[in-house]
Amino acid sequence: MDDTSTARAVINPDGDCCGPLGGVRAWRHRLVIYRDDRYVWDGPITNVDWGIDSVELFAEDVTAWLGNRVPHQNLTYKNADLTTIAAELIADGFFPNDPGYDVRILAPAEVTGSRTYTRNVGQVLDHLKDLAEAGLDFTAIGATILLLPETWRERVGRLSDADFPEGLSVAEDGKGLATRVIVAGQQQTASDGTVTDQVIGEAGGIDPYYGLHERYVEQTSITDTASATSAAQALVRSSRTVPVFIDTQEVTISPDSAVDVADLVPGWCLDVTSAATCRTVAQRLKIVGVKVTETGGSDTDPGGESVQVQVAASGAEAA
Repeated sequence: MDDTSTARAVINPDGDCCGPLGGVRAWRHRLVIYRDDRYVWDGPITNVDWGIDSVELFAEDVTAWLGNRVPHQNLTYKNADLTTIAAELIADGFFPNDPGYDVRILAPAEVTGSRTYTRNVGQVLDHLKDLAEAGLDFTAIGATILLLPETWRERVGRLSDADFPEGLSVAEDGKGLATRVIVAGQQQTASDGTVTDQVIGEAGGIDPYYGLHERYVEQTSITDTASATSAAQALVRSSRTVPVFIDTQEVTISPDSAVDVADLVPGWCLDVTSAATCRTVAQRLKIVGVKVTETGGSDTDPGGESVQVQVAASGAEAA
């Protein structure tokens, strides 16, 4: 969630397939993954390793191209929903050389702001990640980039201790706590060119339970105090409690679980009930990471698959 996913494929070539694999080139070719004929992942190959008896392909999802793109025109927004800003920023980044993509806004972020982006300044993916800190989430399915509010609560399944036969871990990330956030935007410039002040927004304060934990964030695309304050409020909302993570670590979800693996998309939620550790959890948690590993079979080995999922609760989910 809010980052670029990766894929890796190891191929042991035989017969005539070594020739085509020798022609694979980074950023020229793509790796596409289907699950039960369902198109689930797509992105450019970014690295290739040719060994004596294997070829290893590394790929990143379609947002990786945005890491290699800059804004191609000056973009200015006044009190626009963050999903609108993100969609147009993505479109501008892809415009000069479109590799084939789509953007879907699942719902407005309901967080507005004023932003400005300068032609040729900054990477588009970094700008998108800044917006993700201020009230929206993004993820990719196939060649589609999904934009959704951080308060998205759609559920795709339910898991309990029985679905984690080899165990799990529950952890708190104390570094993720912030009860007061200060967001610094652009510097204000007078008519004579001198810098007079900087846009500053803040939210939160002393929490009766946790005390005071302050965080300073710079987002130079923000152009006014109201937008900086809105971004600070969004950051406080997502970090006002210590984030709780449930991780299946190196174990797999039971194949009997009542979830469709293809539906385990970061940004969606699972209802999780666990009393396997001293920290009991029974709540709706957001999927923040998924890892699927498949080993191909042979005449004597059927192969296998493992599915790990990481879910989390922050202040946004608690709300």
